[in-house]
Amino acid sequence: MTESYTIQPAASHFIGGEYVEDTTGEPIDVVYPATGKPIARVHAATPAIIEKALASAAEAQAAWAAMTGTERGRVLRRAADIMRERNRPLSVLETWDTGKPLSETLVADATSAADALEYFGGIAGSLTGEHIPLAGGDFVYTRREALGVCVGIGAWNYPTQIAAWKGAPALACGNTMVFKPSETTPLCALKVAEILHEAGAPAGVYNVIQGMGLVGRSLVDDPRVAKVSLTGSVPTGRKVYQAAAAGLKHVTMELGGKSPMLVFDDADLDSAISGAVLGNFYSSGQVCSNGTRVFVQRGIREAFVERMIERLKTGVKIGDPQDETVNFGPISNARQLDIIERYIRKGVEEGATLAYGGKRIGNDGFYLEPAIFTDVTDDMTIAREEIFGPVLSVLDFDTEEEALRRANATEFGLAAGVFTKDLERAHRVAAGFEAGTCYINTYNLAPVEAPFGGSKLSGVGRENSKAAISHYSEIKSVYVAMNPCEAPF
Repeated sequence: MTESYTIQPAASHFIGGEYVEDTTGEPIDVVYPATGKPIARVHAATPAIIEKALASAAEAQAAWAAMTGTERGRVLRRAADIMRERNRPLSVLETWDTGKPLSETLVADATSAADALEYFGGIAGSLTGEHIPLAGGDFVYTRREALGVCVGIGAWNYPTQIAAWKGAPALACGNTMVFKPSETTPLCALKVAEILHEAGAPAGVYNVIQGMGLVGRSLVDDPRVAKVSLTGSVPTGRKVYQAAAAGLKHVTMELGGKSPMLVFDDADLDSAISGAVLGNFYSSGQVCSNGTRVFVQRGIREAFVERMIERLKTGVKIGDPQDETVNFGPISNARQLDIIERYIRKGVEEGATLAYGGKRIGNDGFYLEPAIFTDVTDDMTIAREEIFGPVLSVLDFDTEEEALRRANATEFGLAAGVFTKDLERAHRVAAGFEAGTCYINTYNLAPVEAPFGGSKLSGVGRENSKAAISHYSEIKSVYVAMNPCEAPF
């Protein structure tokens, strides 16, 4: 078992089963969010590196697809086993890469990636077609076939998980992949590629290259690419979707949100507060599905806010993310910290009450106190725009109809949650939410067995579960005539 990984990778890219370097590419410093200091450096992919990665993936795809699903699944399951054996060093690296506390990465990152590899490895052998009998003895059979070369573009909040969430279903279906992680968290995806190759994935099946938007655009535009999967912001999603549409490529988009959480006066208050913590402050609030608009029925609003503030005062421990007793880490990068601070100032300027937190902590790193706003109205900027940080907005409501109408009054539709002991109401509200991922009396859980994705501007397609298979494969129909072919003339 590997006890630790060096922070500086062997090279910037992993292509064709080996680490590859080209130092003529633009240097990218890896900054540790806890200190604000560089801890490693990689180089952006040059045109030569991009070509090498795409050519490697294209060359490997036919042979990989020709293997049985059971054989491909065996590789994915081996990779899952390796990942679990190395959970601690992978988690430590994730913490260096993102700044998330080790107490979190140990249970939420490489473990989630391993779950995806195991799940899709387990179902790879079951990906078959069907037989359709027709009148007169004719029949149709279908084949589920790989798309070809897939491109994955990752976000900086869950680099290990996202690399596997995109790679596992793609590889299970017989595709190959070129994955580009976020330039701010470039380290972890390299280990995913290395582990897959170690587990038996042939050279070129899963490749990782570094870079910014121009590298991503080059991958999306290439005619050899059949599918693009992005996790990122809505503005980035629009650009990638537009570029992919030019080539009529298959697309999955997991984008942002401004998700609502409804807390009714009959809810278990402690459970609802726990849900709000998971939906606003886990990963320092840097989760796309966060329920940042917390609608609290007026009768329990004061108690909810008081207990939430007490929970933060007594439960949050901010400090060195590598200390396993710490449960709240820094913001992932300086740019995002500046964005969050601007939103906090905007909230105060527009008349919301900053009831708790929201201040910078220390001079080193990108630390920010979790923030709670009260007296928030639907038209305020902090209630309309995605902040992507530890900022919770409390909004009052009186009736179920009012709450649901206001919850849906957004261009986003990634997630939504409801807390109530009335199960009829719970299912009624869940049915009424205009969101792709909904929760009843919990929040932000994402098991690989369940589809994950959004509606409206929050995305296209679904990740995880059997639903992901349809986004990484296509059905071919074969009509078999058992009778002479006839024509009208």
